[in-house]
Amino acid sequence: METIIYDVVVIGGGPAGMAAAQKAASDPSLRVLIIERDHYLGGILNQCIHPGFGLKIFNETLTGPEYAERFIQFVHEAKVDCLLDTMVLAINSNNALTAINSDEGRMTIKFGALILAMGCRERSRGSVIIPGTRPSGVFTAGTAQFYVNIKGDKIGERVFVLGSGDIGLIMARRMTLEGAKVLGVAEIMPHSSGLTRNVVQCLEDFDIPLYLSHTVVAIRGTKRLEGVTLAKVDSAYRPIVGTEREIDCDTLLLSVGLIPENELTRVAGIEMCDKTKGPIIDNRMQTQRSGIFACGNVAQVHDLVDYVTEESQIAGYNAALFAKGKTKSTVAGIVVTVTPDFSMVSPQRLSFIGCDGTQLDSANIMLRVSHPAKSGVVVISAEANRLVTKRYNHLTPGESIHLALPLERIPATCQAIQIRLEVSI
Repeated sequence: METIIYDVVVIGGGPAGMAAAQKAASDPSLRVLIIERDHYLGGILNQCIHPGFGLKIFNETLTGPEYAERFIQFVHEAKVDCLLDTMVLAINSNNALTAINSDEGRMTIKFGALILAMGCRERSRGSVIIPGTRPSGVFTAGTAQFYVNIKGDKIGERVFVLGSGDIGLIMARRMTLEGAKVLGVAEIMPHSSGLTRNVVQCLEDFDIPLYLSHTVVAIRGTKRLEGVTLAKVDSAYRPIVGTEREIDCDTLLLSVGLIPENELTRVAGIEMCDKTKGPIIDNRMQTQRSGIFACGNVAQVHDLVDYVTEESQIAGYNAALFAKGKTKSTVAGIVVTVTPDFSMVSPQRLSFIGCDGTQLDSANIMLRVSHPAKSGVVVISAEANRLVTKRYNHLTPGESIHLALPLERIPATCQAIQIRLEVSI
C-alpha cells in the first residue's frame, strides 16, 4: 500500500476545502493536498445556479458555479495537488489517513496538519417520519436541485415543499421558473428557517404561500405521488386534529434541515458539539485533537458561502503554521457557553495564543438565535463583566450573527465566557 506525505491535507473540495487549501498553500514551502470524492471540485456550488454568492468576498454577486470557478482557479494557481474520485476511509491516530480510489487503490497519506471540510448533507424523509406510502416524486430539495440544474430533468408539474430552509425556498422559485405550479411551502416552526431575502425573493415575489406552524402528516399515492395531507401544529409541534387539508400534487420537496458530514470525525475520536452537530473547535478552527482543524458546514451549517470562505481561510492559515512546527499551544481551554436564547455558537473554545505562538488580538464569534426577536442586545460576559454588547433591530434563526471579541478584555484567570440575549419588552 502506497504511502504519500503532505504538509497539509484537506478532506473536501467544496468552498470550504478550496479556501482552506489556497490559504495554506500561500506558503510555497508547503505541500498541500485536497482529497475530493466527487469527479470535480466545487461541491454543492456547482448546482447552485442562482445568483447571490460573493457579495462579501468579491464585492459582487455571482452564481454558485462562478464562485466555485474562481476558487478552482485560485487552487490551481497556488499549486495545490488534488485527488479527485477519492474516498477517505479513516483518520488514523499516527497523523495519517487511509484513502482509496480506482487508480491508486488503497493508500496511506501522512500529514503535518489535517483540515476537515466535508460539508453537510440533507435530512431525508426518514428524519421527519411522514406516514404514508413510498411513491416516486418525493425528493430532498438538494436532490431536486441536482436533477433540474445539473441533469436538466423535469421532475414534476404540481409541487409542494415541506420545510422553509434556504434550499427549499430557492427550489420553490426554481420549479416555478421551470413551469411547474408550486402550491405552497409548509414550515412546522412559527417562523421561516431560511434567509429573509429568500422568503421575499423566492416566495412573496412569486405569490407562493408560506404555511407557518404547518406540516405534512400523510403522503398519498402508489407508483407516483398523488397528494399530501397538510395540518396545523400546536406549540409542541403536534398535528391539531380537524385542521387537515388535502393538497393534490405529484412532487414533494423536503427541505427539513442539514446535518454536518462527520462520520470520519466521530470515528477519529474527535469531541463533538451537541448544538452544531460538528466537532468542537476553537478560534483557530482547531478541534480538540491537536493538528486537526475543521471549517465550513462540517463544523456548523452556515447561511452564506462567504462566511464559509472567511472561516476556512482561518483554518488554512493555522493549519499551515501547525504543519511548519510553529505552534506553541495544543487545545484551547476557555469554554464558550450560550443561554437558551441561542441555538448554537461557534467556536466553542477560545485560545489566547495563535498557532505560531503569538498573542491573538480577537476571535470571531458566530451565533444563531433560537427564536425571532424584533430587537435585542447580544451580551458577551466573563466573570460578571460585560466584554461586548451589540444591539440588533432584527433577529431571526435563519440568519447568523457575527461578533468580534477582543481577547484582551478576557481576564487571564477566566475559564468560561457566557453569551446571552437581552430583549426589550
